[in-house]
This record gives sequence, C-alpha cells and structure tokens, in this order.
Amino acid sequence: MTLEEKAAQLGSVNADRVVEDGEVDREAAEEWLEHGIGHLTRIGGEASLAPADAARVTNELQEILGETRLGVPAIPHEECLSGYMGPEATTFPQMLGMASTWNPDLLQEVTETIRGELEGIGTVHALSPVLDVARDLRWGRVEETFGEDPYLVAAMACAYVDGLQGEDRSDGITATLKHFVGHGSTDGGKNRSSLNVGRRELYETHLFPYEATISEANAESVMNAYHDIDGIPCASSEWLLTDVLRGEFGFDGTVVSDYYSVRHLETEHDTADTKVEAGVQALEAGIDVELPYTDYYGEYLVEAVENGDLAEETLDESVRRVLREKIRKGVFDDPEIDIDAAADAFHTEEAREVTGRAARQSMTLLKNEDDLLPLDVDSVAVVGPKADDKKELMGDYAFAAHYPEEEYESDAITPLEALESRDLDVVHEQGCTISGPSTDGFDAAADAAGEADVALAFVGARSAVDFSDVDAEKENKPSVPTSGEGCDMTHLGLPGVQEELVEHLAETDTPLVVVLVSGKPHAIEWMAESADVPAILQAWLPGDEGGPAIADVLFGEYNPGGRLPISLAKSVGQLPVYYNRKANTANKDYVYTDSDPVYPFGHGLSYTEMEYGDLSLSDDSVAPLEPVTASVTVTNTGDRAGAEVVQLYTRAANPSQARPVQELTGFRRVELEPGESKRVSFELSPTQLAFHDESMTLTVEEGPYEVRIGRSAADIVATEDLAVTTSKAVPKTARTYFAESSVEDAE
Repeated sequence: MTLEEKAAQLGSVNADRVVEDGEVDREAAEEWLEHGIGHLTRIGGEASLAPADAARVTNELQEILGETRLGVPAIPHEECLSGYMGPEATTFPQMLGMASTWNPDLLQEVTETIRGELEGIGTVHALSPVLDVARDLRWGRVEETFGEDPYLVAAMACAYVDGLQGEDRSDGITATLKHFVGHGSTDGGKNRSSLNVGRRELYETHLFPYEATISEANAESVMNAYHDIDGIPCASSEWLLTDVLRGEFGFDGTVVSDYYSVRHLETEHDTADTKVEAGVQALEAGIDVELPYTDYYGEYLVEAVENGDLAEETLDESVRRVLREKIRKGVFDDPEIDIDAAADAFHTEEAREVTGRAARQSMTLLKNEDDLLPLDVDSVAVVGPKADDKKELMGDYAFAAHYPEEEYESDAITPLEALESRDLDVVHEQGCTISGPSTDGFDAAADAAGEADVALAFVGARSAVDFSDVDAEKENKPSVPTSGEGCDMTHLGLPGVQEELVEHLAETDTPLVVVLVSGKPHAIEWMAESADVPAILQAWLPGDEGGPAIADVLFGEYNPGGRLPISLAKSVGQLPVYYNRKANTANKDYVYTDSDPVYPFGHGLSYTEMEYGDLSLSDDSVAPLEPVTASVTVTNTGDRAGAEVVQLYTRAANPSQARPVQELTGFRRVELEPGESKRVSFELSPTQLAFHDESMTLTVEEGPYEVRIGRSAADIVATEDLAVTTSKAVPKTARTYFAESSVEDAE
C-alpha cells in the first residue's frame, strides 16, 4: 500500500459529501474515494434515505471503492442508541428508560432487533452504547446513559453489546463504547467541558464499565471523549487510549474519534497549531479512524510521515487494525446489500412487540397516594405539551429528535391517541407549550380537568441535539430543547410554564396524575410532597409504543415494575445526589435542605405488595478469592402479578480509606404471581469489594463488610455481616465483575 492508501483507511467520508438528493454524486465520490476509505459515515441516517435507498447508495459507493487500485471496501457505520437513527426505523425507549427496566436480558432483545434493521441497510459498525456514568444532572446527555451507578451501567452495556454484536465477531454489528472516559462528570455539567477527578475515582467509577464490557462482552470498538482529563485531551492521551485501554484492559478493536474531536485539538483545546500536528497527536495517542470526515488525517498524515513527524510504523499499526476489522466483519467477502430485502427488515411485528414490552417495563411509578392508580374512571382530561406529539416520545438520538426540521412520518402512538382508543370520554387541552411563556391555555386546561373524573398532565423537556449559540430570545420560543446533546441546563425544573400548569391543575378538585415524559431527571420536590398531586409516573422517553405503554400502566393492564437508575434531586443546588457518595458528602446538610434526593436510586412502586424474608449468607467469613452466596426470599402478598427488582448492596464497614456509603453489587428483576414466593440468590465474589489501595493496586482488603438487600438504595430491608480473612491484590485473571444471580421456587 502507498502512504496515501494507508492514510485513507484511517479516514471517513460523510454522506453529505458524496450524496445529493438521494443519489450518489459520482464525481465527488470518485474524488473522495480515490485512495480508498476507512468508514462511510451515516449514509442512510445523514442523507435521510429510506432503507432501500440507503442500501442502493451504499452499494454504489462500495462499487466505486471496488474500482480503486486496491479495491478495499469501506465499513458503513450508523448511530443506533435507541434504534437506528434513520428514516422508517423502530424507535425504542431512550437508554435511561431501558436502564429503568433493570432487565439486561430485555435490552439484549432490543439490540438484537436493532441489529436486524441495521443489517438490512448493510451497516456493520454502530456508534453505541453510551457508558458514561451520569453524575451531574445538569448535563443534557444524562438521558443517553444507563444512569449514575457504574455496576448498573456495566451490566446494561454488556447486554447492549451482546445483542448488537451477536455470538461471533463475524456475525453482528460492531458496538462502539463511548465516550471514553468520564463524560458524565465534567465541570458544570457542560458537554465537552473539562473533567477533574482523582485517578482512583476515574478507575473505580468511570473506567469500570469499559473494563467490564470489554472483558465480558468483547466490545469491538471504542470512541474517545471530547474533554480533557486534568489538562490532557482524551483525543491525544496515549496513557488513556493505549496504556489503559489496550494495555490494561486488553482491548483489541478499533478506536474511532468522536465526531470532530481531532479537529478540537486545534480549535478548542489549542494543543495543536496545525492540522498535521492535531492528526499526529490523535493517531499517536491511539485513535485509529477520524470521524465523520477525513479533515485531519489523510493527506496530513502522509505529510507527517514524509516530514519525519510521524513514524510510518505508527500509521501501519492503525491500518492493520482497520483492515483486520473489515476482514472480521466480512466486508471483503461480499459488500453488496440485498436492496429488495432492506425494507422488509424494518418495523416488523416482532420489533413492535419488543419495543412495546420495553416501554411497559421502563415505566416507573414514583408516587401513588391513596392508591389513585390504577384508574377506574369514565372520563379523563388529557393536558400538557407532551400528550400528543410523536417526537416528544423520542430521545435525542432518535431520527425524529436529531433532525427536528425533517418531515417525520412515524407509526409512533402518542398518549392521547392511546387513551382515545379506549372506551373513555377524553377531553384534550394542551395548556401550554414546552418552553414558551404563555399561560393563555391554563383556564381551558383547568376547565377540562374540572369536567373529568381525573386529570392527566403530560409534561417534560423536549429532547434533541442542539448546538445553537446562546440566544436571549429562546425564553420566548415554544419548543426549545432542554434535554439531549448540547442541551445542558442550570436548573432541573420543568421548562417554560409547565410547572405552573401543574400547579393550576392541582388547584381543581379533580384528582391529578403527573406523567413525566422526559429524558431530564427533573427536580419535582413540591409535586412529591403535595397532597394535591397524588400520583406521579416517570415515563422517560418511551419510543414508538410509549402511548399504549403509559395507558396500560395508568389503567392497570400492566403493573409498573421500573426502578430509578438515577437519584432525583430536590433542586439543582443540591447536586450531587448520587446514592454512592462518601459519607462526608452524603451526610452533610445545607442550611435549609438535607442531602437526601426526593426519590432515591432504585426507587419504584407497584400495584401489589412484595414482602422480603431474612437474608442468609452461605458463609460469614471468606478468603479473598472465595465466593459467597447471598439469598433472600421474596413473596408477592398482593392480589396482582408484578415485578420486584431485588437489589444487592455492599458496604465496607471499616476500610483503610474513605469509601462510598454503599455500592450496588448485584440485582435481579423477578416476576411474581399473587401469593408466589421466589428464592433469589447472588454469588458474590470478594473481588467485587476490591478497591485501589494507596499505590493504586486493586486489592481486596481484609476486614468487615456488610451485605445488604434493598428495595432501593434508601430502603434496605435486610443485612448480614461478612468478613474477608486476608488482604490480596486482585490479578486480572481472577477478577469478577458481576454477581451471578439465580431464581428458584421458595420451599
């Protein structure tokens, strides 16, 4: 291979440079693909192509590549956080909602379904999932994450990858873990701002999900984060992308740049003066492929080698990785896509069933005073700006939200549509817009509520990707995104006048249910405490089948079993409120406010009652590498079938350093019929209790520990003491990342 051909394999070309009005711009394509290319960037999604057209255009671009000197095909990649981010795709619940299911097996089904749609258009590489641990709720991208806990994030991420990649590397879609690393805790909760954490917290909180997912699910790709860590941009950190990722974690796939992050070395971080310097910094750090365009690699890497600023061996190593991945994914064997079959892969009955099941399981009942829910009424007032807009059911990486100006045709069912399909008298008044200041619709909304048996207020933030500049006029606009990428906020309240609308409805004599359809974890303290708001349902962003799922829960056809994957703060000034803070942070109060969240991690109510028996341990004293089994019996003592999420926490009772007040080390979602009992067991490894000692060696420390079973992090129902007999450094070959759980009938 010539230098130009090698460098081309480390680049990419975006659909907007080679596709115009749904057709390949042959002249432009032949110019951009002259020496080959590494990746084709979002041919279907970026160009807004229907599945058959996406397949056709991809085939034509691969054909052009086949006519180059070497004929090396490209890797087509797409986004798929909550489903393929392109026209006609099935949209599943946003990932914070999927995390609320606490059901990794279900998430694997979801991503197996996404995989089928991606395969239909010839995609072999996907830029998902997000493994950021969400610690600052101001950050707009919290909705993309699996929440605040590294264990839950890792468990859900493994399931996501298993479903997308399949059992064999040659079969499925390459999953990309992002954003490596720590993007969920940056300064001020702002996208791309600096991260300043200690090395121990970096490893134990932010790096843990990546290490676990690489080790347990063999993730094939990683994407760097935008920010710097203690002054070193992730995009130019050899320590992070090579020493840790490849050396310590044993990662053997490709590292792709987050979009434009190589550029940011010159334009944002200012660590590079030229395109050549930025490209060299990124490649030497360990970024194999520049996305979404070849702007800083390509000719600039060639120039760097020729000038002696880059070793050709460094270039060769990344080229080998890219070519190896192309061989593994089979693009050399037969890059042509079956155009006729492409459309058939989309919106199947199986996909609709899976997304409906996922939406129902994600529903999280936060409050239900006097058992207002499930409803048994003849008439409902449906109020609020989230009640009847298909796009308002979608997360920021759904096609509808990512391209808000695009004409959007969808089979999604809104809550209003779902309620109107029932044998109900339904009156609808919007009341207000998402973010506008007008209260002109309040009185009509209150009148509608006054004439109904119950009022349903559908409120929340609009989700989208928004990179627009600060605009003083935004406060007057009716639908400003305040959740999603680039939508970071200084408050956690409902946007616009939605909170005032809820207050107005609460003043009527009609029972009120607030349904939060939002990716933003809102501060809702007054609603939680007010007797005038007897019920609150957190629906997150539930996707195509969100409306029916909400209606099924409200009227009792489905018993909610979701649990919060993130703690809900009382106000933005209370942050941080994540459950596994250290004691001196968790226990210190403000002058007028305590440190407790309004609803804690793991919280969620049901329409039935679950009773726990005593917790038992197979042994009360174990060696550092000796597993112990923790078991508890759960009984459904109510008259409805339901789900319980059994949560296993551990606590170091007398550690040598300040440790979190408790840490999640296992969980299991269990379905129980009325009167049914199940014995839930967790095989816990003491290596799960390990932390990095003073010399940064991962060590199981001798001493007392407490094993806890909880309904939530704040509702511990049973505890037992456990002693580890000696201290031991944990070799990587002996490390256990997850507690194995099992369920059997109780005797």
